[in-house]
Amino acid sequence: MSLPTARLDAILTRHDDLIARLNQATDGASVVSLSKEVAEVEGVARAIRAFRETEVELADYDAMIADSATDADLRALAEAERPGLLEKRETLEKEIRLALLPKDAADARGVILEIRAGTGGDEAALFAGDLLRMYMRYASLHGWRFELLSESEGSVGGYKEAIAEIEGQGVYARLKFESGAHRVQRVPDTEASGRIHTSAATVAVLPQAEEVDVVINDADLRIDTLRSGGAGGQHVNKTESAVRITHVPTGLAVLMQEERSQHRNKAKAMALLRARLFDLERTKRDSARAADRRAQVGSGDRSERIRTYNFPQGRVTDHRIELTLYKLPQILEGVSLDEIIDALITEDQAIKLAAEAA
Repeated sequence: MSLPTARLDAILTRHDDLIARLNQATDGASVVSLSKEVAEVEGVARAIRAFRETEVELADYDAMIADSATDADLRALAEAERPGLLEKRETLEKEIRLALLPKDAADARGVILEIRAGTGGDEAALFAGDLLRMYMRYASLHGWRFELLSESEGSVGGYKEAIAEIEGQGVYARLKFESGAHRVQRVPDTEASGRIHTSAATVAVLPQAEEVDVVINDADLRIDTLRSGGAGGQHVNKTESAVRITHVPTGLAVLMQEERSQHRNKAKAMALLRARLFDLERTKRDSARAADRRAQVGSGDRSERIRTYNFPQGRVTDHRIELTLYKLPQILEGVSLDEIIDALITEDQAIKLAAEAA
């Protein structure tokens, strides 16, 4: 299937127009906005121009090879160069097709990360803590901002629940396949017989929502203030700084009590509620394409077991793409997590390319 010529022309025209406007812009806001737009099309515009230049070169070489009057040495040179040009064209064509795939509008956004201990009691809480630290380190390696919004600690460490905000460019694009059930197999410190225990934690990755994404009517909210119940020394239970917001139509409720300021707790609770409502709306919309989603790299359903971390064998297996890496320590440090994420993204792109070609 050939590339859509009109669409490629339109991309090049838009790129040239943006560059011209950027060169004429004088105020800072316009420069920032236009620079962002240029960055979005720069890569594909470069690939399109290189692809077309390669096609011209190939046509010249083919004509040279087919012409009986061509010098033997020139024909030999053209025949030697042609395979490399064919490979270059194929690589550029794939790059362009990937760039033309429909984009998830949320890919460029930050995320709300929710981790909850599942089956396994104290071990599950400890594992939830391991996952939280893994994502915290991963965020640091990518230069993203990581902020813990809410936490409920386990009785022997780790977390029963932890909610964090990760901000940066393209965070959701890289973390969206992390949603699901993560399973751990290891020998607990308290296990004298050395028996391996299996426990689990669930991860939810929600794209951050802006006010324009979700319309929330004040009349649909029930806001309760209460005394904080967590750590905090003398401050705890002295003032009603904790805030619980309930969205009555959906029944979704959010409690935020980490800050001493009721105003800040309310702002964080609203941000979390907005993200959950946005995710709910996206899930409803995507259910219309349920058949397609079942063929993709995981549906993102939090009940779906996606990955196993086996400590005795030092391996991590992602069940969706049947990928096993014997790099458990490096993955939990966030250093090798990209190897799994890159493989998931590649598989997702391959599925989408196949669907486009069908």
